[in-house]
Amino acid sequence: MSTETTSKVNVTCTVNGQSCMLTAHPLARLLDVLREQLRLTGTKEGCGEGECGACSVLVDGVLVNSCLVPVLQVAGAEIKTIEGIADGVQLHAVQQAFIETGGAQCGICTPGMVLAAVNLLAQTPQPTEADIRNGLAGNLCRCTGYMKIFDAVVRACQRADIKS
Repeated sequence: MSTETTSKVNVTCTVNGQSCMLTAHPLARLLDVLREQLRLTGTKEGCGEGECGACSVLVDGVLVNSCLVPVLQVAGAEIKTIEGIADGVQLHAVQQAFIETGGAQCGICTPGMVLAAVNLLAQTPQPTEADIRNGLAGNLCRCTGYMKIFDAVVRACQRADIKS
């Protein structure tokens, strides 16, 4: 194996509004670097194959599965994790709606669902039911049957304090 693929690199990016210097192997998964190096454990690993959405984060405003993103790919990027959604102690409207509707059950899918909903509402502030289904389509939940999650998104978009 060449040293080019085994040597660690420094990657500068912004995570939740804070400039960060990450040191990792170029192909290390963003998911692992966020959880292990930055201790941002809100981002969950569900399948590790990009199929479930539990590890979803926003990279430059695009919803991605962090288990599929090599850390080198985020050089210079703006990353937002579930920890960066609230404004201090003030929960984001989507987070509050998840609590109020019971949309969060075991918690594995919740961070990815919340980020997918935040992303959806940033693009489509008044989504239709079809928009919500499409916006959350990459996220799997094994607990709720999705209705409480859809209810949470509807409740969140009825609030005036939606922000990305």
